[in-house]
Amino acid sequence: MDWQSEQFYDEAALDAELRRVFDICHGCRRCFNLCDSFPRLFDLIDEAPSGELDTVESKDFQPVIDACTLCDMCFMTKCPYVPPHEFNLDFPHLMLRARAVAHRKGETRLIERHLAETDRVGPVATFLSGAANMVTDRGNSLGRNVLEAVAGLDPRATLPRYADMPLTKALGPVIPEPNADAPAFGRKAVFYATCFHNYNDHSIATAAIRVLAHNGVAVTLEYPGCCGMPKLENGDLPGVTAGAVPIVAALLPYAAQGYDIVAATPSCALMLKFEWPLLMPGNAEVKALSEATYDLSEYVVDIAKKHGLAAGLQPLAGGISVHLACHSRAQNFGPKAVEMLKLIPEANPALVERCSGHGGKWGYFKGNFDTAIKVGTPAGRALVKTNPAHVVTECPLAGPHLEQVLEAIGQPKAVHHPIELLARAYGLERPT
Repeated sequence: MDWQSEQFYDEAALDAELRRVFDICHGCRRCFNLCDSFPRLFDLIDEAPSGELDTVESKDFQPVIDACTLCDMCFMTKCPYVPPHEFNLDFPHLMLRARAVAHRKGETRLIERHLAETDRVGPVATFLSGAANMVTDRGNSLGRNVLEAVAGLDPRATLPRYADMPLTKALGPVIPEPNADAPAFGRKAVFYATCFHNYNDHSIATAAIRVLAHNGVAVTLEYPGCCGMPKLENGDLPGVTAGAVPIVAALLPYAAQGYDIVAATPSCALMLKFEWPLLMPGNAEVKALSEATYDLSEYVVDIAKKHGLAAGLQPLAGGISVHLACHSRAQNFGPKAVEMLKLIPEANPALVERCSGHGGKWGYFKGNFDTAIKVGTPAGRALVKTNPAHVVTECPLAGPHLEQVLEAIGQPKAVHHPIELLARAYGLERPT
């Protein structure tokens, strides 16, 4: 992405590219059942006077751009026209370009800018976690009505709760020693906490660190800052690249010493591995960090393949349904969560490759929440089709949303992270 050139922000050039790509999409329509961008686009064209793109006004493109959640699934799984095809079609990064143009013009909503500043909000919200969680609780109609009026957040959407303190303070001094009897003893990893695990939910991170240590990995916990995915969603490309600088400075020296970099959130692993190199293609340090970075499930599978896992895994009662998060799929390494869970004796996890519908912070907003539930409903139905005892997803934002989807279809279930099941199978975490 040549986002630092003036041509990138030229509105006439952007409009011409939007029209070129939208016309190709109109003639193909393979992505009709992905996110809501494509139904909006196709309805826009079908309802135009000519039934073609030539009678659609450019000002009407905005709802199509707004509905893209940057999941990359059209590019990765459906589109036959991605490079090296001569059409050179990359729908999600074109939507990103449109947002970057709008962001540069100052058109990003204040609340979206605010929510993207996770390292500004997180420390305050953890310090005031009691008050923050009370206001955002779905049962607090007064607080949620205020948030709806002030910030446009749908009062029905489950918002992330905040921990009492950041993970780096809560867990730093008590990371377990590596199991010297494990086949992988001697491996070293930096667990990149990510903003969600640092400020919101510690359970996935603590389960992951226990599993890695039990498998002989010497774990170091680091959180130099947010990966920038919330800012990427806003089109704030300068903000993303500026935020990458201190993270690279903090993590790359570990990689140079033979440490693996492990991220538990697929979106964050995707940023380090793919989006940063796309935005900073000439940066050798970004490239080196990208090559040292693993998604959590990918890392556990790598340990199993290269060394074998530590003894002690016990079967779990009941079936397992696995929602494959979009940003896990976008890393193009296969269903690693399923591979990981198959390491549990007698486990036969069922894979569901449908979008949860949440799309980062997109699904929280009034006007998006109903669509998010609608898009996620096929995934929800598939997840509970066999009435499994366990439902999991690697995306920490998709999990609570999928719980709301399952509530909506009358089959409520808790949704966990796959690493939590592995921790349970090892007896390292109490069932919840």
